[in-house]
Amino acid sequence: MPYDAILVVSFGGPESKQDVIPFLEKVLRGRNIPRERLLAVAEHYYHFEGRSPINQQTRELIARLEAELDRHGPQLPVYWGNRNWHPLLAETLHRMKQDGVRRALAFVTSAYSSYPGCRQYREDIAWAQNEVGVGAPQVDKLRAFFNHPAFMEATVERVKDALQAIPADKPENVQIIYTGHSIPVSMANTSDYVRQLEEVRRLVSQALGHKNDALVYQSRSGAPGQPWLEPDLLDYLRQVQARNLSSAVVLAPIGFISDHMEVRYDLDVEARQLCHSLALPMARAGTVGVHPKFIAMIRELVLERIDPTKERRSLGSLGVRPDVCAEDCCPAPQRRAHGRSS
Repeated sequence: MPYDAILVVSFGGPESKQDVIPFLEKVLRGRNIPRERLLAVAEHYYHFEGRSPINQQTRELIARLEAELDRHGPQLPVYWGNRNWHPLLAETLHRMKQDGVRRALAFVTSAYSSYPGCRQYREDIAWAQNEVGVGAPQVDKLRAFFNHPAFMEATVERVKDALQAIPADKPENVQIIYTGHSIPVSMANTSDYVRQLEEVRRLVSQALGHKNDALVYQSRSGAPGQPWLEPDLLDYLRQVQARNLSSAVVLAPIGFISDHMEVRYDLDVEARQLCHSLALPMARAGTVGVHPKFIAMIRELVLERIDPTKERRSLGSLGVRPDVCAEDCCPAPQRRAHGRSS
């Protein structure tokens, strides 16, 4: 077997109030973000006692993946390293080295191609390998999976459940509002991020036989004056009410694979409060999380990398993403601040 471990790589999050500011400072290092914005985002975490849901959700995903591998193979240990909080990638790669791991496959908890969703993870893995030094494991990242049939099936089921949760005399009047994380327009212009989100929107609505939909963006965190992807979710919800575009809405965070802070706060708190003030009925679709089809998909991605003869599945017109990205794919943004971005 060419690989001797699987490495789950995630964003990471604080697990106490004391962790919040150091965590956000690490996330925003090298970015021109006002201190006031950092403190405002910190309040989102304090709303949940300083504990981000993402680490526990990653633990649950790993437990399900380990069970899937135990039942069906391949028999590979699963390690976990985060970009921004413990267990950090360098810590994990050091432990892997001590355990004798030489070559690992990395599953990154991001479905799409963009600088923060793909290339930055690869950069952080390379930085961690450099920190570990001689004998650091080789790590090969699994391909982007936004259009994998199993990811799509799990997403469709989550959105369908949310649609059924809204009592409506005319279901066709319910609008599905798909959300992705906003990124700078300059970054979006050098990746397939928007095309991929639009493809998922189209495929999910097609599978549901639903035509009333929209794609919007949430969780903008950039410097004032810098163009980011729009329309913003909250602005769009006001338009829905003002222009009578829908009798009710389902928010479907297709840009995220787990119900972490930006889903829990931006959708379950801010968007829900706004919908209540607008008298606009709302339901929120779950992310794929630990859906059995999604867990099975991770195993399938591992198997296709181990055996090059295996079929590589995808839906839609964008095809299968390559194992190894082009050298100029999703380039890093130019930043004036010094120091490694994180």
